[in-house]
Amino acid sequence: MSKNFEYVRSDGHDVVRIAARGRDVLTHPMTNFGTAFTRDQRERLGLVGLLPPGVVDINGQLRRIHDQYLTEPTDMARYVFLNTLKERNEILFYRLVSEHIEQMLPIIYTPTIGRAIEEYSHWFHRPRGVFIDIDHPEDMTEALLAYGYGPDEVDLIVVTDSEGILGIGDQGVGGVSIAVGKLAVYTAAAGIRPDRVLPVVLDTGTNNLELLNDDCYLGVRHSRVRGRRYDDFIEQFVRAVGELFPHAMLHWEDFGASNAHRILSRYRAEMCTFNDDIQGTAAVVVSAALAGIRRSGVPIEEQRIVVFGAGTAGIGISDLLVQVMVEQGLDAAEARRRFWAMGSRGLIVEGGRMRDFQEPYARPASDVVDWPDAPHGHGLDEVVHRARPTMLIGCSAQSGAFTERVVREMASHQERPIIMPLSNPTSKAEALPADLLEWTDGRALIATGSPFEPIAVGGTRYEIAQANNALVFPGIGLGTIAVEASRVSDGMIRAAATCLARSGARDAEGASLLPSIHRLRVISAKVGLAVAQQAIDEGLARVVPDDTVQAIADRMWRAEYPEVEVVDQL
Repeated sequence: MSKNFEYVRSDGHDVVRIAARGRDVLTHPMTNFGTAFTRDQRERLGLVGLLPPGVVDINGQLRRIHDQYLTEPTDMARYVFLNTLKERNEILFYRLVSEHIEQMLPIIYTPTIGRAIEEYSHWFHRPRGVFIDIDHPEDMTEALLAYGYGPDEVDLIVVTDSEGILGIGDQGVGGVSIAVGKLAVYTAAAGIRPDRVLPVVLDTGTNNLELLNDDCYLGVRHSRVRGRRYDDFIEQFVRAVGELFPHAMLHWEDFGASNAHRILSRYRAEMCTFNDDIQGTAAVVVSAALAGIRRSGVPIEEQRIVVFGAGTAGIGISDLLVQVMVEQGLDAAEARRRFWAMGSRGLIVEGGRMRDFQEPYARPASDVVDWPDAPHGHGLDEVVHRARPTMLIGCSAQSGAFTERVVREMASHQERPIIMPLSNPTSKAEALPADLLEWTDGRALIATGSPFEPIAVGGTRYEIAQANNALVFPGIGLGTIAVEASRVSDGMIRAAATCLARSGARDAEGASLLPSIHRLRVISAKVGLAVAQQAIDEGLARVVPDDTVQAIADRMWRAEYPEVEVVDQL
């Protein structure tokens, strides 16, 4: 495929070599610098007359575009505004988002992106991403090559099959927007180059009857394919990625619980692959847990942990906490005995129904022999009463599940209970921070999945930690890419979690358990360094830099207009 521009590095800075002329220069978001083109550049690129005569640099453009952003009336309008900017001028988009990350992260990612995904087929305008459907597997290689990238030109691929999108479930082909949004966060937070990434949706059908009965729906029109055909499709995709882009990290996003663990387990030992819903969620929650444990004074090996919602995320969190406990001297079996995992049928007990990945956390039947009969499973009230947990983790999407009775029972046995209602969006949170603080007289150590404003109780201002995966997954990607790790190990995930736990968290009363999102780029750099060093220590780095700090800094792309070199052809 012929190119009309290319980016190269020269003396430590970006140079864009442009062979296009006239309006073709302005049609690509990585070459359209708009009014920032100088008079000389306009003459040589055939842009005279295609732009207003005034020259405004990126700082002036930034002020103007932010003012325009602030006039948008709703979050969805802001999402569309930013999406349109990204399609027009990608560098300006990333400069804007990077400088206003705390303000804009909820717009370009969760929670606003959830509504955008639900309405994808109705507001569809310009496609972004690679669309691969199970009815045409023979087109897979052609689709992956359609962006024109060569084998050494892709660092990161985010792929979804859209079955478990955020808290809204099966969204079919619209899930491509979660892959696009995830990559935008990778770039804004960790400087992953936007011209070296691929968003991919694997359309295997949908069980969402609203979509299947919507005349505007753009995906394949049948129920989700399961079983051998699905597995063969995933296998074909993994093999194609490995052959076409052998140095890329493959990020699995929002796969359903029945497939997420299975796919990660199947491929993680043989390629560089990562699941943010399992590993990223685990890392950020474990970071908050470690900070809470430090403040509570109860050592990690003495923690008693109830996981309410032991699905993909809940078990991922449990697995990582077990690894940390093992590092502190417990054996794995004893560490798992510190957990009470609860699924849709209550406490998971040996002999009951459960998924394969839940089995290690099943309580022995002898543990509940003296409990009251519970034909429909032992509920949260009974588990909290019997287990007397030090930590309560919610991944259930059951609004209000952490009731006043449950929380007061927990707090009656713990001086500083660690309570984490993690379900998104806010409408699905297991409890609200204000209630948790009221029911525990301000003693609860809290982390949530959604953002909450600070809360004043008894003269103390409580900052509520948001266990946002954006605090860890960009750094994990950065560190992995910087040393071209052959795979993403458990040790690398632990390194990310422990690094975040000590990255700026304060122990003052009311202080957040996690650092603020506004420090996201610095945090990503620190996490990236820790992950890269762990990969080197484990022998997983295919590139071992002389200076790892400098390697991380060099990999962090900055949203600045590059030097322009006008060429006749590439």
